[in-house]
Amino acid sequence: MPAPHASDWDRDAALTTARILLEIKAVNFRPEEPYTFTSGWKSPVYIDCRKIIYFPRARNRICDLGVEKIGRHVGYESIDVVAGGETAGIPFAAWFADRMLTPMAYVRKKPKGFGRGAQIEGDVPEGQRTLLVEDLTTDGGSKIRFARALREAGAIVDHTFVVFFYGVFPGAFETLNEMGVSLHHLCTWWDVLEVCRERPYFDDAALKEVRRFLENPVGWSRDHGGIGSLAEAQAKQDGA
Repeated sequence: MPAPHASDWDRDAALTTARILLEIKAVNFRPEEPYTFTSGWKSPVYIDCRKIIYFPRARNRICDLGVEKIGRHVGYESIDVVAGGETAGIPFAAWFADRMLTPMAYVRKKPKGFGRGAQIEGDVPEGQRTLLVEDLTTDGGSKIRFARALREAGAIVDHTFVVFFYGVFPGAFETLNEMGVSLHHLCTWWDVLEVCRERPYFDDAALKEVRRFLENPVGWSRDHGGIGSLAEAQAKQDGA
């Protein structure tokens, strides 16, 4: 079942974001031909948050909501630098940094194999309270790698933000919490389903199958040829 939102504001922000994502057709339901994530999970649903960059009014609203959420849950003077994860997180980090009046950097998936061999571009936020920003997360794997890279460079990384959190696969919150990193997000699949009750964005059969997936994502993934446990996801991540 979906986790309760912290406040009425959080709930309104979640539903507003879900409506925007549906309006710009960033939401994809494909139960008959499941998507396969890099972590190995199978899913009948997929969010393309990269579409947000094409729609100026939509991205402006989402970024305003995201910055307001960080202010409410982290603080208005508690972030020194905003860092984006390569590649989808880079534009969001730029928009957040502009609104928050902070420097911006970005983190590569791996160090460059030439020049300075840098993994962090812009400048290294050594000793700076750094907000890691990406577009979405499924099981938190990329956030963990980016946060580790920033910390190894000397940054203080206690918070990460995504527009969309799948909110179903096991381990994301737990692993990040073990690292001392809080995950902040605007909306989840449960919010999308709630908005779908307002308008017939998808047919009843697709919505029913998506609900089955959300209620048992691990079993659904296993039954459709994907991995079927957190241990398998972690093994795949370690081998990446």
